[in-house]
Amino acid sequence: MLERFIQAVRTDAPEAEEAAATRVRLKDRFAPGVVRRMTQLGLFVGAVLGELQPGEDDALVYATQFGEGRALEGYLDSFPSASPTLFQTSIHPSGAQQGLIGRQRSVREFFPLAGGNQLVATAAQAALLAHAERVLFCGGEERGTWLVPHAAASDRAFAFAIALTRAEGPGALGRLALEPAADGAGALALPVWFELLHHRRPFAGAVAPGWRLVLEWR
Repeated sequence: MLERFIQAVRTDAPEAEEAAATRVRLKDRFAPGVVRRMTQLGLFVGAVLGELQPGEDDALVYATQFGEGRALEGYLDSFPSASPTLFQTSIHPSGAQQGLIGRQRSVREFFPLAGGNQLVATAAQAALLAHAERVLFCGGEERGTWLVPHAAASDRAFAFAIALTRAEGPGALGRLALEPAADGAGALALPVWFELLHHRRPFAGAVAPGWRLVLEWR
């Protein structure tokens, strides 16, 4: 069994918030001049991750299925007069990296992960196997527009960040574990994982072939 203890949880559920409104709402979380160069997902994730104060001894696991989908849509929408600014935004580093760069922070290890049905299981496994004493597990999505019907973008925006430690310690909020399972090949979508964290709901069930995920709250 792999397990760690949850020491802190931060979530943001902006849902249908427009990028301009996000920049206004979160501009005080970053250095002056940084916000206008960040993607909307970078702002969401960077804000919640920043509250956990990433340090140079921490490991960071970042999970997103679609990444900066809205930024790419914006650039493509600017054709036939392609916008250089929107192009730069569409090729930005990941949301977690933008948050670190914006605060000039560094971490010991960084695991960027993207995928579909088993993304949560893969990210949880990376977080639980990391060598660092403290692991920050974060992720999220931007809300897409015309890519949503093609299953190439998220239909909602959200972000989360949790701090995981080996020792339970005082004030632990809960426990995250992966246990071997004799059978079952379930999956846990990233939006569902977000809801579990956002509303502090427990979970115990198959998330990948041979693995069962357990999320408990104190």
